[in-house]
Amino acid sequence: MKLKTSELVICSLFASLTAILTQISIPLPAVPLTMQIFAVALCGLVLGKRLGFISQIIYVLLGAIGLPVFAQFSGGIGIILGPTGGFILSFPIIAFVVGYFSEKFMSTIGIMFGMICSLLISYIIGTLQFCIVTNSDIVKGLTICVIPFIIVDIIKLSLAIVVGKSILKRVNLGYSIKTS
Repeated sequence: MKLKTSELVICSLFASLTAILTQISIPLPAVPLTMQIFAVALCGLVLGKRLGFISQIIYVLLGAIGLPVFAQFSGGIGIILGPTGGFILSFPIIAFVVGYFSEKFMSTIGIMFGMICSLLISYIIGTLQFCIVTNSDIVKGLTICVIPFIIVDIIKLSLAIVVGKSILKRVNLGYSIKTS
């Protein structure tokens, strides 16, 4: 898979956008409340499945090598292997799924369905890693990692649709979203 220079630049810009929006964070005991899911969904929506996926691979790799791009300006492989690392590892998948649905259905309802599917994938991967690393049962994992965030995450995904539609109206990426 060969990337054009312009594609690499846009992927890097969206990886940077993810890093910036991640710093909008409310620290909580186990899992911080951040704008990451908004940023990742926006990447998939605006860039599509291929470039959205690549942008998030770039983001994860930057954090893995130690750049402070994760929540609360953290970075390093220890974060990825830690209790919340599963959520970070799910970001490329989220961007791919959202991008797939935005390319395939091009409707607000179809995209929201894709975002909900990607959120469930993130919750599964993130909660499983949390439970494994902390030696917790699934109920505790869901109580800490999922239940407090469901409504807020759905709001952030809805906001990503609004912002993404606005961006796509102004930038020609080869497709647009219907308002249905």
